[in-house]
Amino acid sequence: MRTSRLSRRELLIGACAALPLPAFAQAQAPYRFEPQPGAWRSFETTMSVAVADAQGATRLWLPMPDVETDFQRSLGQSWSSSNAAELRVVADPASGVRMLYAEFPATVKQPALQLLSRFQTRNRVVDWTKPGRVAEDPALLQANLRATELIPVDGLVRKTALQATAGARTDVEKVRAIYDWLLVNAHREPKVRGCGTGDVRTMLESGNLGGKCADLNAIFVGLCRSVGVPARDLYGLRLVPSAFGYKELGGNPANLKGAQHCRAEVFLQQYGWVAMDPADVLKVMRQETPEWIKDPAHPLVAPVRKALFGSWEGNWVAYNSGHDVMLPGGAGKASIPFLMYPQGENASGRFDELAPDSFRYTISAREITV
Repeated sequence: MRTSRLSRRELLIGACAALPLPAFAQAQAPYRFEPQPGAWRSFETTMSVAVADAQGATRLWLPMPDVETDFQRSLGQSWSSSNAAELRVVADPASGVRMLYAEFPATVKQPALQLLSRFQTRNRVVDWTKPGRVAEDPALLQANLRATELIPVDGLVRKTALQATAGARTDVEKVRAIYDWLLVNAHREPKVRGCGTGDVRTMLESGNLGGKCADLNAIFVGLCRSVGVPARDLYGLRLVPSAFGYKELGGNPANLKGAQHCRAEVFLQQYGWVAMDPADVLKVMRQETPEWIKDPAHPLVAPVRKALFGSWEGNWVAYNSGHDVMLPGGAGKASIPFLMYPQGENASGRFDELAPDSFRYTISAREITV
């Protein structure tokens, strides 16, 4: 691990910010990323599956927007299939994650399914100047302190969190320390398939804290939980480009096959559930420019670093916040780490959800008026 370099690098952040900027930064500064509470935006997403390699009975599970909050609300779901024998919404009893389930008999050679979801989203911003006291279901908070299959909260995870939060007294200070620790010690790794798996133990034991959003935000969630701060991942989809010009923080609505994105949130007693996304800060650092920016205080990164500690842009929709999800009716008995991609199986085995062109699914979005 790179924890031994944490204090030295943090001390250098301020000094690095004063150094001359590369030509790209000089030409583009200043940057801004300032989501503000605003009006609701209405969207419609279409997820279409057309299985080409039908061997025996086929089963499909599609994630669906199933979060009702002050930043997202549903306008309804509809689905259709010309050849499914069974088509219904099912739920994993343990995690509560709901999904659309379809089953096709072996006689169907080209299983086809379409899910249409309508919903509204808006920017989510915490007002740090107005603390209060927010009540939450104790059982829900306790559930978001527990370990999952890939996110332990003891051993090396807790040891790392205690090192990162040394000197922090309040939960806000602990979360800030973990957030900043992650930006210094972890990095976005573009070569990781999909969004990663979120295997926190393996990443910490190997000392390789490179990954994508499901990896990086899982580390954040695990470290927070290990020091007593309820935290959870939310799994969803980028819908449209960012209103602030950051190309890596938006999606192409015509083709969202690779637009899945995991965010995180923590529960702070004075503010309730608060938006967090250190993984997107690390994405900007690694991929927004041809140059890998390794300084979180860089002027291109600084607005994102500040804003994503407490806010989100409403160009993203959440499916669910479940870990260790079972697929009802599936042939396998093992859970999947999370449900953010379409899932399927037939006699040849489980489909590769990270290969949409061979699995044959497409996802698109459009903004609508309601």
